[in-house]
Amino acid sequence: MSKEIRIIKIKKFLIVLVIFLCTVNISYAEELVKQQSKYPDYSYIYLGADKYEKMNRKVFNFNLGLNKYAIRPVHILWCSIMPEYGIERIHTAYKNIEYPKRLISSLIQKDFKASGTETVRFLTNTTIGIGGMFDPAKRFLKIDPVNEDMEQALTKCKCSSGSYIVLPVMNGTTARGVAGKILDTSLNPTTYVGTPILAMVKAGLTVNRTSYMQPFIKMIESTYADPYEIAKKMYGIDNYIKCNNLDRKEILEKGFKAAEEEPDNELVENTLDMRGKHEDENKGDEKLTVAEIIKGGTNIDNIILKSYNLENSKLMADMLLYDYNPQNPVVDSMRTALFDIPVVDTSVWNELSIWNRSFSKRIKTSSVNITPEKENYKFKYIMQKDKNSPVAIIYPSIGEGITSRHSVILAKIFYDAGYSVIIQGSHFQWEFVKSMPDSYKPGIPSQDAEYLKTVTGKIVENLEQKYNCKFSGKTVIGTSFGALTTLFLADKEYKNNTLNITKYISICPPIELVYAMQQVDKNSEEWDKNPDDLKNRAAVTAAKVIQLSDMKDADKDIKISVMPFTEEEGKLITGFIMHQKLSDLIFTLEKTPKNKKTEIYNTINNMNYRDYTEKYLLGDKYKSLEELGSEASLLSLADFLQSSANYKIYHTLDDYLVNQNQLKQLKIYTGKKTVLLSNGAHLGFLYKPEFLEDLKKEISLKTKTASAKN
Repeated sequence: MSKEIRIIKIKKFLIVLVIFLCTVNISYAEELVKQQSKYPDYSYIYLGADKYEKMNRKVFNFNLGLNKYAIRPVHILWCSIMPEYGIERIHTAYKNIEYPKRLISSLIQKDFKASGTETVRFLTNTTIGIGGMFDPAKRFLKIDPVNEDMEQALTKCKCSSGSYIVLPVMNGTTARGVAGKILDTSLNPTTYVGTPILAMVKAGLTVNRTSYMQPFIKMIESTYADPYEIAKKMYGIDNYIKCNNLDRKEILEKGFKAAEEEPDNELVENTLDMRGKHEDENKGDEKLTVAEIIKGGTNIDNIILKSYNLENSKLMADMLLYDYNPQNPVVDSMRTALFDIPVVDTSVWNELSIWNRSFSKRIKTSSVNITPEKENYKFKYIMQKDKNSPVAIIYPSIGEGITSRHSVILAKIFYDAGYSVIIQGSHFQWEFVKSMPDSYKPGIPSQDAEYLKTVTGKIVENLEQKYNCKFSGKTVIGTSFGALTTLFLADKEYKNNTLNITKYISICPPIELVYAMQQVDKNSEEWDKNPDDLKNRAAVTAAKVIQLSDMKDADKDIKISVMPFTEEEGKLITGFIMHQKLSDLIFTLEKTPKNKKTEIYNTINNMNYRDYTEKYLLGDKYKSLEELGSEASLLSLADFLQSSANYKIYHTLDDYLVNQNQLKQLKIYTGKKTVLLSNGAHLGFLYKPEFLEDLKKEISLKTKTASAKN
């Protein structure tokens, strides 16, 4: 019997064996008990009980180490040898070669539309597209690819998934997933290459294909306190989407249509009303145009800023966003993160090639020690050629680390303006906590500001010593929770200047922290309104996010007028994100060992932000939320807000983490030092041109004057 025949027989045996395992339910026989937790356990919802968790975690950690020391270097070498254009062409060609698996899968599922679509695409791309290196089917015929594989066919044939398992190299999967991979491999023409040259070609194709996983692996490894848990959640949701054919553009198109047909009339009317009032103001003797008002005329304060009365006045916008169609505050807050964010080194070549010297790759990583017995605190920075130039220090939103895309974009804005830049992670984030004393529990702004003051001081000192320089000025910019702490730091420096910071910029700070916390918890409870249908609702929502991301990847310059999400879906997304940030923090605070984590996650899923506050922050000093809330309020800094001139606050009229009375009181204290935007909700305006223009003027070194009170 020849070697080739033996291999074929072995493959057939493995296929039969794994398919048999799929047809037998090897998951726990226990019934799903209805959850009583405050947050859903998405791992359990989509994958069932993690029967082999202890072993899975060991294999997962092994895979991370193998990738770091063996696989990733190969990918770096490959992407450094191959040009970006070549990588993309090979990737497109390989996907074209995989046509048989997509055809057979769609036929087994009786999806003849998909099989026809794939056949037309294959013939078009193989001929006109020069062996599949190009995609004229999509570019000219507007025929989008259909993502099909044999696991979807097995699902259609009623094969049970089996328990979640992590395999060496292959990572997380199920018995059905293994069977699908075997069948996919058997239908791939490259499997049957027989010559050394063709084998080398196949190896190159494999390395090219797998290199696209490196950004994802790096992201979960560097962003989350427990990479295993988030990887399991992502696999479970993604696999459900795939096997139920939810990865279709029709879902996204329906979302867009529904959003366009049902706008939030109140928000739209308020926006139009504000625009009309501004235009009426323009009819006076000054005769300023609306555009001039937005840019800031000589008498803009007299025109826009009013004498605010908490009971009788109505807030008006200081800055109008004209190309903004408001939907609802929760969805509008998602625009920046999901769609409006500028493209920053998204290709695999940018991620891996040693020749890529784009802005994000030029940002360096360093560390300082804060607590002797703890890990060094990592930060990122980029220096101007003139090392004595001013420096900008970024405090990001809650739970964001030093690799945050928003921080990188803000860094580029400041760098282009002539600043060196320091990127710190959020103090309400697991990496920050790991470097602080055991007694530190983030969430009390005055305390957080003290720790940030220490960290920032050590970082500045470290860089000035390393580069033998003296920064000529320092500007701190914070977003969301980082924006609140920015102002608490400003208050401390106003009373006792040690860091010599010349400017503070605060974007969407919570005004009453306890109130903001309550709003986050309310939005996060959306899932519980219809828990029986949560599995499908969450998957449809996630499918929209994936499709939206794919749409932007395909067309970097695409513009949309609305987001394809309902308010309910927006709350599901934000609830998942905010709870994941809380989970990572609690996971770290509890010093959870790296073995079995089931019990800690049972605890975590029963904790919201109020629970966190009551368990970790209340004590002898603060006996109630009211006592803590009073000190954590931005309005407690009234003396500083009224007296100091070295800060600027950006906020919106429809931020769901604040209310109108809070904004009015803030305006009374700050006057023109607070700029209210007409729309954008919570940080949903960061990359709108009107805001960016004003921010760039604010930080411009050409017109910058010292105004800080020292």
